[in-house]
Amino acid sequence: MRLVYLGIGWLAVGCALIGAFLPIVPTVPFLLVALWAFGRSSERLRQRLLADPVFGPDIRRWQERGAIRRGAKVLSVVAMSGSVAISLALGVPPQAVAVQATILATIALFILTRPET
Repeated sequence: MRLVYLGIGWLAVGCALIGAFLPIVPTVPFLLVALWAFGRSSERLRQRLLADPVFGPDIRRWQERGAIRRGAKVLSVVAMSGSVAISLALGVPPQAVAVQATILATIALFILTRPET
C-alpha cells in the first residue's frame, strides 16, 4: 500500500508542477493531495513539501487554519471567470457553459469564504 500512496503523491506533485507553469491548472490543491499521500508513505517527503520555500507557507496556512491568501483567491476567481468567458467566446453550447459556470461559481464561493491571512 505504501507504493500506491507514493505513486499518488508523485503524480500529484507532477500535476502541481504543470500547474506552476499553466495558469488555469491549480498548484496548491495538488500539493495538498501529495502531502496527504506522502503522510501515509514517506514522512521525509511530507516534511520536504512543508519546508518548500515557495509552496510550504500556503500548504501550512491551509493545513493549520484552512486559510487562503487574498492574492490566490483573486487569481483563482479571475481564472475561473476567464475560463467561462473563453467557453462563451469559443461558442460552447449555452447549456454546457451554464453547467461550467455553476460549478465554478460554487468553487469560487467556497474559496472566497475561506479565511485569509
